[in-house]
Amino acid sequence: MPKITDTQTIILTRAATRPGNLAMPLPDGLAGAAAKMVVAKMIERGWLEEVDANLRCNEPLWRETGDGHGTTLIATEAGLEAIGVDPVVASTVSNIRKAGAGTKSAGVTAGDIPTPKLASIRQGTKQALLIEMLQRPEGVSIQEIVKKLDWLPHTARGVISGALKKKLGLPITSEKQDGRGTVYKLDAA
Repeated sequence: MPKITDTQTIILTRAATRPGNLAMPLPDGLAGAAAKMVVAKMIERGWLEEVDANLRCNEPLWRETGDGHGTTLIATEAGLEAIGVDPVVASTVSNIRKAGAGTKSAGVTAGDIPTPKLASIRQGTKQALLIEMLQRPEGVSIQEIVKKLDWLPHTARGVISGALKKKLGLPITSEKQDGRGTVYKLDAA
């Protein structure tokens, strides 16, 4: 794996804390040819991706395309993994952004789609494990969370509603099932 520089670490760390993993704006003092060189290397390594900017949401531009549109930069799964962000969370955030891009043509603006606010979750934490459990096709019940993570039921519900739904903006659904109680699922497109 290529060595990550301090500047690249700063860009990716900031992107991990922004909605949709936006890498823009770049750090102060990084402009012109230096910015182009750093970004080109990061795109080449697969750590950043250039995507169409949503001008309605005032996303910062990386460059203008000349036809009234522009592009912005987002951190990819590989980029977030390079700084130690859990790949489950990185892929979830990426999939939510891509799903949002697909719904724009249906008359829904990106402002209508909840975007995650914080994506930096360390690997191996209980929160990362909970996200993995939520992504299973069958979902996960509160009792299964309590047993696996050694939490109390109110703690599990609080983490789902507070940390995951509100802070991260993850689209978690719940439904009652006979024999299992309330089952929670995370459908990341």
